[in-house]
Amino acid sequence: MKDMPEENLLGDYLRARRELVTPEDIGLPTHGMRRVPGLRREEVAMLAGISSDYYLRLEQGRDRNPSAQVLDALARVLRLDDTATGYLHQLAAPRPRAHRRSHPRPRRRTVPPATAQLLEAIGLPAFVTDRTLDVIAANALATALVPSVRVGGNRLRSFFLDPAEQALHTDWAHTAARCVAAFRRRLGSDVDDPRVVRLVGELSLASEEFRRVWARHDVRPPGTGPIGMNHPQVGELNLTMSKLDVDGPDGMTLAVYHAEPGTEDAERLALLASLTTGRPVRRPADGPDVSDVREADGSARTS
Repeated sequence: MKDMPEENLLGDYLRARRELVTPEDIGLPTHGMRRVPGLRREEVAMLAGISSDYYLRLEQGRDRNPSAQVLDALARVLRLDDTATGYLHQLAAPRPRAHRRSHPRPRRRTVPPATAQLLEAIGLPAFVTDRTLDVIAANALATALVPSVRVGGNRLRSFFLDPAEQALHTDWAHTAARCVAAFRRRLGSDVDDPRVVRLVGELSLASEEFRRVWARHDVRPPGTGPIGMNHPQVGELNLTMSKLDVDGPDGMTLAVYHAEPGTEDAERLALLASLTTGRPVRRPADGPDVSDVREADGSARTS
């Protein structure tokens, strides 16, 4: 039986990023109407110092082994930042054949006992997801802050299909796009996991916005930038999300919402904690610092 044809991940990424760069972005003159969005293939090739035919072979998947120098040149032309450049190199790296062909059946997902203890002790909204962003553990404060953060939920599915989640975020589209970009970066070239295929397929059919964002091939580190919320109990919140890798199967990640100490956001988050637990809590400035989570739980490490 013949192998299924392999996805052209590198070519798809190059094409998507090429279409997002305009001639004006890199100082090229434009004359008349252009039939394609972004740069033409021959323009990318010229600016990267490679032949048009070679670049065409890269986009079409007929050549999958460009040198690091070629990748760096393409990254420069396509205006990729360090994260996106690293992702480009990852897509071009060959994967072991056995890894491409099959994925083990996922085992029952449970967090390590120390991580479960940390969720209850940290005093901040915190939850754990696996590599497909399924929520596998969450503390009560996380659910009080974002009701869709509960065991069995999926963060991508909630962002794009749950109107209540969308209403909670003051800039829902931007926050959802960041979630997708962090998800894609975490997957790297390993996008043929059946669970990933099913999730992306479901969201592509159900959400035009997801299709648009997914097609951009954006990648970025998780938890970058503020997250604005309009919470029905405590009002407006501007929070930061920090993420840490957790030792264990399925690429578990611990996510923690926190506010800058001494701000109204911190006071409102503390009020929500008090309303959730039914008892006074320590002021945010006296609570555990997210940067100390690694020391508090030996099973977690910063990503």
